[in-house]
Amino acid sequence: MRKAAGQLRGRAARLARLMPSGPSTAARTPFVLLVVVLLGGGLITLLLLNSSLNEGSFKLSELRKNTTELTDQEQELQRDVDQRSAPDALQRRARELGMVPGGNPAFLGPDGTVQGVPGKATALPSPPPATTPPATTPPATTPPVSPAAQATPATPAAPTTSVAPQPPTTPGR
Repeated sequence: MRKAAGQLRGRAARLARLMPSGPSTAARTPFVLLVVVLLGGGLITLLLLNSSLNEGSFKLSELRKNTTELTDQEQELQRDVDQRSAPDALQRRARELGMVPGGNPAFLGPDGTVQGVPGKATALPSPPPATTPPATTPPATTPPVSPAAQATPATPAAPTTSVAPQPPTTPGR
């Protein structure tokens, strides 16, 4: 057994002499540099990607905020239009501008004949000015009847047409 152990030591010593005592530092340097460059490039790429994503996130947040503000402004303007287009508001504004309700209408037939008896528009006494602004209520489903329409009797010869005001519609709602 001693002889076998000596032979193993002799062979190991010969192999150790033939092979260098480990990889040389000159052969290891390019590999280390390659690994460092790859890791550094990867980290820089991740940093740039993260910065880009954060910038996009800030832009998205700002655009959402602007969209919310513009939507609120649109709804406010739509409420204003709805209030101003209500029949009572239109009548009040027309009176403020000095307009009066029309008289009896006359219609021309296809042959040029006049149907109905035209009437002159007369000014009704203006209502007292409101001291407080009207409350914001949704428009009524049935239009109010103006005092002029109640005061003028319908002429039997004149055709009667009734046009109910339609609430404004906005596409997409």
